[in-house]
Amino acid sequence: MDLLLRNGTIVNEGEVFKGSIVISGERISRIIREPDCGKEDFSDIEVLDVTGLHIFPGVIDSHVHFREPGDGWKGNIESESKAAVLGGVTSFMDMPNNTPPALTLDLLEDKFDSAEETSYANYSFYLGASNSNLNEIRRLKRKDICGVKLFMGASTGGLLVDDESALENVFRYSPTLVAVHCEDSSIISANLKKAIDEYGAEIPPQKHPEIRSRICCLKSTEKAVYLANKYKSRLHILHVTTKEEADLISRQPENITAETAPSYLWFCDKDYKRYGNLIKCNPSVKAKADMLALRKALKEGVIKTVGSDHAPHLLGDKLKPYTEAPSGIPLMQYTLMMMLTLAKKGEFSLTDIAEHLSHSPARCFKVEDRGFIREGFYADLAIVDLEKPYPSIGSPAAMCRWSPFSEKGIVFHPQSGKDENLDTFPSSVVHTIVNGCVTVKDGRLTQNRNPKRLRFDR
Repeated sequence: MDLLLRNGTIVNEGEVFKGSIVISGERISRIIREPDCGKEDFSDIEVLDVTGLHIFPGVIDSHVHFREPGDGWKGNIESESKAAVLGGVTSFMDMPNNTPPALTLDLLEDKFDSAEETSYANYSFYLGASNSNLNEIRRLKRKDICGVKLFMGASTGGLLVDDESALENVFRYSPTLVAVHCEDSSIISANLKKAIDEYGAEIPPQKHPEIRSRICCLKSTEKAVYLANKYKSRLHILHVTTKEEADLISRQPENITAETAPSYLWFCDKDYKRYGNLIKCNPSVKAKADMLALRKALKEGVIKTVGSDHAPHLLGDKLKPYTEAPSGIPLMQYTLMMMLTLAKKGEFSLTDIAEHLSHSPARCFKVEDRGFIREGFYADLAIVDLEKPYPSIGSPAAMCRWSPFSEKGIVFHPQSGKDENLDTFPSSVVHTIVNGCVTVKDGRLTQNRNPKRLRFDR
């Protein structure tokens, strides 16, 4: 079915302009700029009037944990992809630390089969690296999956690669992008022992950035960069949290790129007092100086992408004492809203948002025909009202049914001056279109879905 998005404001590839978009089937067939929008008769196709709304390319979230298989009480592909599209996310790439972990191509295909049946957004899945699955990694077809996920630090699901030979072989032989979680396990273990010796079972959450410290991140990131340069690997460093890492990445060649998460652009160490374990994640949220440095590095293109690191856990588990509370925050529904708020506060432009949430992920992963509003590309679009407060802050769509914002309100840290208290995010996702299918309309799921497996132009 053909669809006309009439009289919107299009945000795409460094431009913000008034125009209309014609969708034919699953793809964008025409982009019509003002003043030419009113010169043609479109009476024979369906029209969605988007006057006053901004049309962004759909968000490509290259870092999520959907908990399927194995932890279905926390979330699954269906539940979390619903939260995705409600937040303007049209494509996701899911991590392999499941039960069982996705360490074989057969297990990976099981996840693809499930997504075909239940997902509301386009999908891909990482193959996990282990000390013993090099043969599976070497069998990968580079057009078929987003990449290999490598944990160079403590992780869940038995995915830590701590054998030096196995680690080098991942960088030497992976036929596709290697996405790396960089933390040094030995440093974490020593810091945790020190904290237990001091506090026993009552470690305050404020100690998390000391236990999972900036040094443990930097040391591991330096090692990943060294190996990528040694073997000319395609390295993507995940969830960068420190100024020092950003400085290191700024000096690297094009085969090395990096991501940060909205949590590190929004929260800082002073927030542990307010949010406690609700913002406990790995790597840890660090100092305000790091938060500001990451915003700067993103705006300057040193850090290329923003991935939500969406990681749902039961609220009851997050409220347990520090050593028992799992790490992870369910943020995917709010990533676009957080970034648009940063834009309203002067940290980014609207075109920066399109760049870091859509264009750059498409480039970094070489996603085929997505990430841009272009004629011939798939019609994956997030349509937002910049002036309408987000209505879903108190009712998260993820299966775990909480977010730090729904529990504790929203505190925003400006570059200078006093913190600001926000009642809600100031902008809203109104419509989300996935492959030409209006999956969210007027802020609600339509129950229409047309997801596809992502393909990669490698």
